[in-house]
Amino acid sequence: MTALVLVLAAPSYAASFPLPKFGFGRDRPAAAAARPKPGEWAQARSDIAADPEIVFGALPNGMRYAVRKQQIPPGQAALRLRFDVGSLMESDKQQGLAHFLEHMAFNGSKAVPEGEMIKILERLGLAFGADTNASTDFDETTYKLDLPRTDDETVDTSLMLLREAAGNLSLDAAAIDRERGVVLSEERARDTPPYRVYKSRLEFLLKDQRPPTRYPIGKVEVLQTAPAAEFTDFYNRYYRPERAVLVAVGDFDVAAMEAKIKARFGDWTPVGPAGADPDLGALKSRKTEAKLVVEPGVPLSMQMAWLRPDDTEIDTTAKRQRDLVEQLGFSVLNRRLQRLARGATPPFLGAGAFESDEYDAAEVTMVVVNAEPTRWREALTAVEQEQRRAVQHGVRQDELDREIDEYRASLKADAAGAATRTPAGLAGEIVGSLSDDEVVSSPAQDLALFEAAVKDLKADQVSAALKAAFKGDGPLLFMASPKAVAGGDGSLVAALQISRKMAVAQPTAPTQVAWPYENFGTPGVVAETREAADLDTAFLRFENGVRLTVKPTRFKDDEVLVRVNVGRGRIDLPKDRQNVAWASGAYIEGGLKQISAEDMEQVLASRVYGAEFGIGDDAFVLSGATRTDDLGVQLQVLTSYVSEPGWREQAFQRLKNSGKTIHDQYEATVSGVVSRDLAGLLHGGDERWVFPSRDEMADAKLESFKADVAPALAAGQIEVVIVGDTTVEKAIEAVARTFGALPPRPAAAPPPRAEIEVGFPSGVAQPVIRTHKGRGDQAVGYIAWRTNDFFANPQRARDTAVLGEVLELRLIEELREAQGATYSPNAAYSHSFVWPGWGYVSASVEVPPDKLPAFFADVKKIATDLRTKEISPDELARAKKPRLEQIEKARETNGYWLQELSGAQADPRRLDATRAMIPGTERVTAADVKRAAEAVLKDETMWMFEVKPAGA
Repeated sequence: MTALVLVLAAPSYAASFPLPKFGFGRDRPAAAAARPKPGEWAQARSDIAADPEIVFGALPNGMRYAVRKQQIPPGQAALRLRFDVGSLMESDKQQGLAHFLEHMAFNGSKAVPEGEMIKILERLGLAFGADTNASTDFDETTYKLDLPRTDDETVDTSLMLLREAAGNLSLDAAAIDRERGVVLSEERARDTPPYRVYKSRLEFLLKDQRPPTRYPIGKVEVLQTAPAAEFTDFYNRYYRPERAVLVAVGDFDVAAMEAKIKARFGDWTPVGPAGADPDLGALKSRKTEAKLVVEPGVPLSMQMAWLRPDDTEIDTTAKRQRDLVEQLGFSVLNRRLQRLARGATPPFLGAGAFESDEYDAAEVTMVVVNAEPTRWREALTAVEQEQRRAVQHGVRQDELDREIDEYRASLKADAAGAATRTPAGLAGEIVGSLSDDEVVSSPAQDLALFEAAVKDLKADQVSAALKAAFKGDGPLLFMASPKAVAGGDGSLVAALQISRKMAVAQPTAPTQVAWPYENFGTPGVVAETREAADLDTAFLRFENGVRLTVKPTRFKDDEVLVRVNVGRGRIDLPKDRQNVAWASGAYIEGGLKQISAEDMEQVLASRVYGAEFGIGDDAFVLSGATRTDDLGVQLQVLTSYVSEPGWREQAFQRLKNSGKTIHDQYEATVSGVVSRDLAGLLHGGDERWVFPSRDEMADAKLESFKADVAPALAAGQIEVVIVGDTTVEKAIEAVARTFGALPPRPAAAPPPRAEIEVGFPSGVAQPVIRTHKGRGDQAVGYIAWRTNDFFANPQRARDTAVLGEVLELRLIEELREAQGATYSPNAAYSHSFVWPGWGYVSASVEVPPDKLPAFFADVKKIATDLRTKEISPDELARAKKPRLEQIEKARETNGYWLQELSGAQADPRRLDATRAMIPGTERVTAADVKRAAEAVLKDETMWMFEVKPAGA
């Protein structure tokens, strides 16, 4: 099993409340009528046994709880309080209040004054956002606390705060008014072209049903004017113990935690009458229909959908086995669609098929496709015929066997690593089962169920299941296009009907291939070995010059991460002309000289490995995640990508084609313009960070990409970093047979000074301005002050990092809490390990354009205060403690050490930086923060940047 991906940088459209579930959720087996009674868990009605490691219970008031001990990582825990309530339960006058109420849970209760909850958690080491968060969906609201410690003070305080949220919120009218601007800021930020397309699609598919009338963000007029009485009404009717589940996973005594939950929540009594579950509306009987939505700033996408009434069957072994058989059928179809997308003349950019349940309103089978805007007919024809081919002619046994191999490899890896799952991950699994009313089973149980389901499984059984999945009303055809289409909806229906009249032939069997990269020559010999005993890390050098760094860990069973650094990365790219680094996703997708990416996935289907390529500041980076037994194969794959990349033209062209609308996507939103332009501006216009223009992308050639990258990959210094569940001896053996067997490479010379000198913008009297084409009330203000690189003064860099944390506390307190002006004010900081003199502290905010001057003035005032006054001991603690806890938590992961150890052999100062990170942060004082502010937060060096609506 692999993770070969084709990626082009694109705008991020993250949201605190979910976007479409289409394609991302599992089939939801139980509808409201079949759900467990209050206080009852799903296993009471199922033949599936629950995970024996979890203690399930219920209080007399109906609140359920699930508690599990998890000692890895030590001293950590995750708490989740989930309510069976979301935007679907809102009345017309309450649209958006389920989500708004989530905000108010942090803004005052009987025991905690307004503005104090976050400060209490910060004093315990929980960072706002990272460790303290919440989310609201159509049908659920969940509060999340990730605890850095499990001492009584931290656990008791956290449970107290969740209990306050559950039944003791103040919902003060003045506090609600102060929070309105924050929620309206979130509404502005979430209203993007993809979100608007999602809404149109949901309205088309679930016609005249409730979900499209109750989006979690709600309606602006309600957010602006809803009185406190409506909040209280919704709160009392739906925040009730019978709708609540508390999940606790972590390094604590289970019996003691259970007793704490009973003591804290046992007296919770609901207030007033209970709210009813909503009427979702009946599914309309429909034939073939089409809907075209024109939305500038989106790539072209289509969905063919078949709708059926919601599945009301409860979670049982038989149900799961049937679902698995169906999913195997979808996997075969998706593999065929992927093959078409990878062809010499692909009809589309990407496509996939799946089944999902939409909030108990309908069961949906969908085929989705992304295409170039001018080729939508060709794309529609291709996916329609491939779907119909699968239904009419079924799947072949060889296709089925391949998918079984991949599923088995993944499930075995999950089972092997089950004991070392994180508390947050385990808590998420339990919470994730609740909307679906699923039994929480262990990875070992899932693997056993899988083996029972696939034993003697035949292709005709899977073919029948796949055919049944496409029954229902439809197909309904939805298309989102950045430009108008002649004929509108009618053209879509006509194109679909023409395609459906064409006969489809049986699929052809793929050519069987073998893996050609098992032998790289005589295994290499280790020439030098060193150890860092305090870091449990070994450093080795092979005779051919390859460096190997190995850190065995037990953070996660059966997980091994591998990173290969080759050459000097961005240092080697030209400063004065555009490069093709944006096309780095085509490197892996281009396969290898002797085997394509598609054939490699086929022949290695039973193995767990990864292959990703990126361009770092000081190295070209190949990486992958594997399991202990597949480390050899993982290294074979990465060695092959270094020594014999395929450089296939079709992979590069596919990436270029997918990027034809990327500029429109970026300029359609304020966040997109920031993502596109900020890196280039902060690096003084250095072309290594500047995003290419439309013409530069259109004119790009694979040979240019190859010319920029291939020399370093062919002759650059190689460093291999391996972290995870392996031994030094096994790592040496695997590397000796792969990278260690390659021809010698010369030692790397220090880069010329000119190549590592990078500019930074000087202070400005007026902001640098860029514009976007999104909503007229969306704008971003950004400020950056230059600092220095890390090694110029490591302790000063740590002082400045704490200053950055203090700056964020001030931004949140002033702009969010006091003014209610924005949802997510942010401070950031960076001190380069590579570029001399380059580093910064920044502040940013999303606000309406007319509030930008006030933002710059407020930040100047905060900066002046930090320069002239020492911060309080409490503020220092609230800045340092969450940062220290985040570092401590990160150090218990393989990914952290893979990053920290990268480059350490070439520059041992990085090891000293790793060792000193915690003690260096601990020693930062209020006086150090003031000195850092005096040196950095100067008005004359403040660089300002605005992104405003075009024409504003």
